[in-house]
Amino acid sequence: MPVIGTAGHVDHGKSTLVKRLTGRDPDRWEEEKTRGLTIDLGFAWTTLPGGLEVSFVDVPGHERFIKNMLAGTDGFDVALFVVAADEGWMPQSEEHLAVLDLLGVEHGVVALTKVDRVEDDLRELAMLEVSERLEATVFENAPIVPVSAVEGEGIEDLQTALAAAAGSVSVEDVDRPRMWIDRAFTISGAGTVVTGTLTGGGLTVGDQMQIWPGPVDTRVRALQSHEQSHADVGPGARVAANLVGADRQAIERGAMLGRPGDWAPSSRMLVTMRAARYLDEPLTNRGAYHVHLGSGAWPARLRTIEDMDDEWTLATLSVDQPIPVKMGDRFVLREVGRRSIVAGGRVIEPIAPRRSNQSTAAAPALRLALKGSADDRASALLDARGVEALAVLSAHSGGGKPTSGTIAGDTAMSSTSSGSMTARANALVEAFHADHPLRPGMPTATLASALGADRVTMARVLDRAGLVEHGSTVTAPDFEPCPDPGQEAAWREAKQTLTTVGLKVPRLKDLELEDELLHFLIRDNRLVRVSPDLVYLPAQLEGLTAGLADLPDDFTVADFRDHFQISRKYAVPLLEWLDAERITQRKGDHRTLP
Repeated sequence: MPVIGTAGHVDHGKSTLVKRLTGRDPDRWEEEKTRGLTIDLGFAWTTLPGGLEVSFVDVPGHERFIKNMLAGTDGFDVALFVVAADEGWMPQSEEHLAVLDLLGVEHGVVALTKVDRVEDDLRELAMLEVSERLEATVFENAPIVPVSAVEGEGIEDLQTALAAAAGSVSVEDVDRPRMWIDRAFTISGAGTVVTGTLTGGGLTVGDQMQIWPGPVDTRVRALQSHEQSHADVGPGARVAANLVGADRQAIERGAMLGRPGDWAPSSRMLVTMRAARYLDEPLTNRGAYHVHLGSGAWPARLRTIEDMDDEWTLATLSVDQPIPVKMGDRFVLREVGRRSIVAGGRVIEPIAPRRSNQSTAAAPALRLALKGSADDRASALLDARGVEALAVLSAHSGGGKPTSGTIAGDTAMSSTSSGSMTARANALVEAFHADHPLRPGMPTATLASALGADRVTMARVLDRAGLVEHGSTVTAPDFEPCPDPGQEAAWREAKQTLTTVGLKVPRLKDLELEDELLHFLIRDNRLVRVSPDLVYLPAQLEGLTAGLADLPDDFTVADFRDHFQISRKYAVPLLEWLDAERITQRKGDHRTLP
């Protein structure tokens, strides 16, 4: 069900023409009827020759209502561009044409209205002027049909031309329904109703949906299209959706209805754009801009990356409120100071790189991917980002899955990133070994944090890098902790001391073993730590354990102390260690052997 949208200067007969074509007055407000001026979006529908049912969106032509006009252009499949024969080309004619051209609305018909008010020679001049103005735009080959909505002249020809244009429209259905909301209101007894043009996929009564910004969870209670109730509607239709759980007061024009999980909002986008053809001064990063995308408008900060003299310019657009965009979304840029449309283009990367050189490097592949499939776009986004969650790639590509790189769980890595991460992992582990030659390995969590990788991705990286995971540490495959000659000498001296003193060992600080060496000796079972400041040789503790057999079945700390001829400062920590090792069992002030 194609959507036909009007465009053109104020008072050139857009609404009158829609009324003549459909039998419905698109002006909804009393003020519009009183002033004879379209202020907000209007809607109508009809069946064209050949039986094709179409919707009409009528937009205001006055420059003061350009924001309302832009809110209606997102769902245009066909543009009905209107120029009055008695006035000719006017300022809003040029600006509305610029909008359609920048948005890439490829199907269109031009209606030269009010021909009943001019002589034949003036009609011909008006036709020539319009034809010249359309050159080098998307409408340069569009048919120009002279009409009079009042007299009915040319209406059948216009209907035929519109049917031909609408019949060439292909509707995309990728099972990702999306509806930019252009109206929201409350119906007594039904609740919140939102309207818009449905794209990307169908809606069914009962569907669980979300409204952005938010997201706010909601459910479709009922659906209508052209005032007819439906259990489901397909993409391309004008839809009114009755929603459950959505507060009307929280929904504004520019909100978006989509399925949970299909969208990931962005606040900084990489775009390719070009200036409106009538722009006489280059855009600057200091200007105050609004980006118009879907049915919404958001204050935006522009930062150009390429020379604005080029036909297509690379730039970033930043907004304060994240927008649920995908690669390929079209937009127009309005400068607040000039009060006019100054540029337009497409989103090529919903999450713009932070550095200009990264954007410049990624742009050629991203631009090329715009012509490809959703999978091509997901692959290009992955190459640009290096590592990304599959759900985010799907949301930003329009449902794609990368066909290159490595997939680990819910995460994908580009081939370049995978190779780079593998090399970096090896380098980090080797550096850790060099700095800490006595440690068992680099903590896995530390390595994962340094690489910015989750657990599943880490497993793939370790496998590709040939690294070995031992519990919570990672090592190079041939790594073995080994003391250097100086540390070996310190160990021999400490061992000699411990061997000669029995159980009355020196405090740790008196052994003069550096911390790294001490921890290595304990891990290597050369020493056993009994308390924070006491260590023993394993042989010493083996002799201690054997000597327990000479104690009574039920002994005290004093019995233990006297038997081994040590002081309480040794007896208590040794007994606590024996308890912990379950060599002895404490019962009150006494201990027994299990």
